[in-house]
Amino acid sequence: MPRTKVVPIPVMGRHTINAYLLLGRRPVIVDAGTPGSGRRILDQVTAHGVDPADVSLIVITHGHIDHFGSAAELHRLTGAPVAGHVADLGPYRSGRVREPYLPTGPMGRAMARNRKLHARAEPFEPAVLLRGETNLEDFGLAARVMPTPGHTAGSVSVLTDDGDLVAGDLIAGSFMGLVPGKPANPPFHDDPRQNLASLREMLALDPTTLHVGHGTPLDPDRVRRWAEREHDRLARLDATGRLTVRGE
Repeated sequence: MPRTKVVPIPVMGRHTINAYLLLGRRPVIVDAGTPGSGRRILDQVTAHGVDPADVSLIVITHGHIDHFGSAAELHRLTGAPVAGHVADLGPYRSGRVREPYLPTGPMGRAMARNRKLHARAEPFEPAVLLRGETNLEDFGLAARVMPTPGHTAGSVSVLTDDGDLVAGDLIAGSFMGLVPGKPANPPFHDDPRQNLASLREMLALDPTTLHVGHGTPLDPDRVRRWAEREHDRLARLDATGRLTVRGE
């Protein structure tokens, strides 16, 4: 199996919202951006010499509208099946995220008032239902889909055999990627403690680089240091009853 190349596909701004093109024996797309982004993503995919008909799979990392918004459109444009975790089937089938959003800080509280985050995307039904760790060899890629719950119940990441972790919103670049290389929480988490546990599990696998949904690639050692500080911050919030977690 050839080495997997990770190509960022900007959906909004230079790094504000990213999808990814993974190039191996066959190409795989990770995430589908906001509603109406399908053609923009496809144009960038073809600019990298990929025939849309060759795309073997579209992996959606989680049920937020800036990641699954154009999944149905991309499916039509490429014919590729869409993969999503069973725990986020509600948003995929309804086209609406689980609300209210649970902000991780001031940016999330401000963004939660953005009407676009509460819009309805075109629903879709994942043809590939993800539950546990899933090898992508049958889709022509030396990589695995790894469940990483916490940001949402059905969040997943993609870990290539070369050590690249396409992490969705497991971690983000600071200020939605405006500060390059600086780790931060994304604006929202359904369960911050579970998300941190998932992040630590992925870091324990010694990834070489973390490719995020918002921002430029992150260095694992810098993310590890951030995770230690985040652990202490969450402990303080929990001790004072200020840690918000989505219930079942």
